[in-house]
Amino acid sequence: MSDVEVGRSKRARVAYSFDDVSLVPSRRTRDPEVVSLNWKIDAYTFEHPIIAAPMDSVVSPTSAKIFGEAGGLAILNLEGLWTRYENPEKPLAEIAKLAPKDAIKRLQQIYAQPINPDLITQRIAQMRAAGVTVAGALSPQRTAQYAKHVVDAGVDIFVIRGTTVSAEHVSAQGEPLNLKEFIYKLDVPVIVGGCATYTAALHLMRTGAAGVLVGFGGGAAHTTADVMGVRVPMASAVADVAAARRDYLDESGGRYVSVIADGSMGRSGDVAKAIALGADAVVVGSTFARASDAPGQGRHWGLEATHSDLPRGELVELGTSGTLAEIINGPSHAADGSMNLVGALRRSLATCGYSDLKEFQRCEVVVTPN
Repeated sequence: MSDVEVGRSKRARVAYSFDDVSLVPSRRTRDPEVVSLNWKIDAYTFEHPIIAAPMDSVVSPTSAKIFGEAGGLAILNLEGLWTRYENPEKPLAEIAKLAPKDAIKRLQQIYAQPINPDLITQRIAQMRAAGVTVAGALSPQRTAQYAKHVVDAGVDIFVIRGTTVSAEHVSAQGEPLNLKEFIYKLDVPVIVGGCATYTAALHLMRTGAAGVLVGFGGGAAHTTADVMGVRVPMASAVADVAAARRDYLDESGGRYVSVIADGSMGRSGDVAKAIALGADAVVVGSTFARASDAPGQGRHWGLEATHSDLPRGELVELGTSGTLAEIINGPSHAADGSMNLVGALRRSLATCGYSDLKEFQRCEVVVTPN
């Protein structure tokens, strides 16, 4: 990896964002109809690798059904409004009317409502009744407290998602979550992250996780880079973690861990780039938050924005561009990569000459830094 001198005492790696990278077609092309976008994690197979982010502006038990029926996976935020309020429609309606510049204090107040474990059970039951794969997310800080409720309720895929998650957390406030021990005891597959480096990803893979989330601080509603100075450009992060997956496959004697890009997926082209750089699947937030039938009604925010001591996100006014079904599978009425994400990914594979997602990871890329 090339590096540069920041000053006499510090050198830095050169890293690239999705905007710096473009895909190169191979010597052949294909019809989009003969391209497969199937993605599998553990025992669960999906028609495409685009996952709805566990954010209250995107996923509700109702919208999770739409994503499932469209062939994908949606992750419900189990620390969000649906597990704090019996009727979350009222706080959602209030958030939809907040002025973004004044929103953080009110968001903190709304999310101060305690999590109700009975509502965790109830929401998971709603998703299961809809007949879709049930995925729910907790932060590392609350995983030990609520994990039993989540598993007993019948979740299919358990997601542990934070700004950054490590396998070696050091704490002065009691015993930290032992990821390896925790995952070993569970009977359901676990997706864990985020991380953005080869070493951190390799350690997370060794915990037994089925998937590793790549990225932190890069989403449309995140301000982690501004607040904490923490950010790794996603193109380089995905490629580094894909290398860890390759080496862990050899180290473990054949155990494959899915690499899931989580952040900076603002356009359908970013989804294609993430897969070409080595991701098996991607997590999309802001693009789905633009749906007219999304819970946020054109507003977008993450749990980071509600932190009581140090908010690392904001309420973003996005507006609406179409229904969830149109944003997922089209038809598109825009030429900016904001709709028909599945169709765009299929056409990217076809144009570059690849038949499935694993083949597409071999796609040549070029770097054109700004």
